[in-house]
Amino acid sequence: MRLEGTRLRFSQRHPFLFGVMMILLAVVLVMGATAFLRSVGLGPGGGFGASKLGVVEVEGMILDSAEVVGWIRTLKDDDSIQGVLLRVNSPGGAIAPSQEIYQAVADLAGLKPVVASYGTVAASGGYYASAPAHVIMANPGSITASIGVMAEFVTVAEALEKLGIKPEVLTTGKFKAAGSPMRDLTPDQREQLLGLMRDLHDQFVDDVAAARKMERARVAAVADGRAVTGRQALELGLVDMLGSESQAFDQLKTMCGIEGRAVLVRGPVKERSLLERIVGSLKIDLSSQAVQGWTFSYR
Repeated sequence: MRLEGTRLRFSQRHPFLFGVMMILLAVVLVMGATAFLRSVGLGPGGGFGASKLGVVEVEGMILDSAEVVGWIRTLKDDDSIQGVLLRVNSPGGAIAPSQEIYQAVADLAGLKPVVASYGTVAASGGYYASAPAHVIMANPGSITASIGVMAEFVTVAEALEKLGIKPEVLTTGKFKAAGSPMRDLTPDQREQLLGLMRDLHDQFVDDVAAARKMERARVAAVADGRAVTGRQALELGLVDMLGSESQAFDQLKTMCGIEGRAVLVRGPVKERSLLERIVGSLKIDLSSQAVQGWTFSYR
């Protein structure tokens, strides 16, 4: 019997809530311990000093490079990572982010073996970004290359006029409104934009030729925007080998002098809330799209 004036503990007053909190705390501790052990190579088939390979995943449209470049730098600075696989599934994207990834890959390749592996598509900016890899391996049916620059403009001036709307565009220079949907391109504007695109195209060709150690004329000959299969790309000298992601890992291990299995450290890491981490550890999906974080596997 409880004495008068004594106060029940929180665990006694709210036993269910206290139990849930203890379970969540235990999950967080286990996750932290597991991540630490795996990061030092202690896991299934691993031990202290186990061989580790980094994996950089370039997925979807390349519109921003921050996460991919940041992950590449992390792998470059980690002395325990012996080599890196660049897994590309991207149709391309913006030019500047592709160039930033290109430079990060080139810097990485100056220190560690890098193998690029192409999935369904590694075209345009996806090809650009991965060109500095020491070895590029594509599936025979991968779609790649598409070396070129494209710009699209939509003008609605005529449609607006039919609705009785007359747009006015004021600028301080004749090229300032180039590309405005409110006004058709003038001949001078069209030529100026084409000149801009030609310079971007030349940068693309120059960088691919430098990274692939190919004659510029040879790259320029196929830099007409055409997409090719992995098998065609091999004939053109745009990739080095045909093979799957698994074969690309085998190639990377050979280049790193690794025998047997190696720990794979995948990224870039997606930021997740504590709730997402806990739910993920319980194998419960909050949505139809899985939340990506640190992923370790073995090859």
